[in-house]
Amino acid sequence: MGRYAGEATADDTERRPVTFIAVTRPGCPPTACSGLSGGIPSLSIEPVKRVQVTDLTVAFRSVGAGAPLVLLHGFLCDSRAWRRQLEDLAEDFRLIAWDAPGAGESSDPPDTFTITDWAECLSGFLDAVAVREANIVGLSWGGLVAQEFYRLYPTRVLRLVLAGTYAGWLGSLGPTVARERLKRCEQQSYLPPGEFVPKWVPVEFFHDASVDLAQEMANVVSSFHPAGFRLMAKSLAEADTTTALEQIAVPVLLLWGEADRRSPVDVAQRLASLIPGAELALIPDAGHVSNMEQPERFSAGLRRFCQATQVD
Repeated sequence: MGRYAGEATADDTERRPVTFIAVTRPGCPPTACSGLSGGIPSLSIEPVKRVQVTDLTVAFRSVGAGAPLVLLHGFLCDSRAWRRQLEDLAEDFRLIAWDAPGAGESSDPPDTFTITDWAECLSGFLDAVAVREANIVGLSWGGLVAQEFYRLYPTRVLRLVLAGTYAGWLGSLGPTVARERLKRCEQQSYLPPGEFVPKWVPVEFFHDASVDLAQEMANVVSSFHPAGFRLMAKSLAEADTTTALEQIAVPVLLLWGEADRRSPVDVAQRLASLIPGAELALIPDAGHVSNMEQPERFSAGLRRFCQATQVD
């Protein structure tokens, strides 16, 4: 493709209008967390359900009614990362947030598992929960799953929302960065949670996290599956989806934290230049996991896009 992050031209951004998302309501209230030093009380969230997909147990949370909105988390996370969207959007959509195999309360996949296997598993999972077609939202690594799912099953996707993601690390960041990131993930995956979590939370995920937000994320990341994490990192390092992006023919929203350091805005601009008709919307004061750092703005962007755009 010739260019990686940091090399988008002025022409790329001129072809795609950029929206800045704001909300008219006050900022989101503090979470119920008590702070880093005091632990984290139980937060209100939908209970986990489980289905069997071939040899894998897949856990998920679901709430609401209406058009299905499927939420795909990033690596080191699970369905708990969508807590605020499960609260904020339940009156508008049937929300389904899975724990991908290798994360949360789902079982670990075999060590041969690839991004194609995750996409095929997602198809089987949607069959199991009686969803034929859906709006698909993928954040970070979940965005790579969403892209592969669309490539394999385009008729099952109504709209596609890609948040803080990549055309793979290889496709968006180039081979050197891809190798460096994979090496780091593989080395650190063997650390105990107490040593691992501070290397990632909050600096890798947020722009300016409150103590409560950092503690909530630390609680999620401390439950990571080492084997699943290594496989997810490997799938990102090996992927280059730039050619496939040009074939997407459903409405696409690129929803990005303006201060994302892991997948900077120039990555989003490059994706916008490749995906026909894609809309790029930036969330101020948000880093990589923008749905947690600015949940009202993120949810507002999802709601507007899914309710305003027409599908064939």
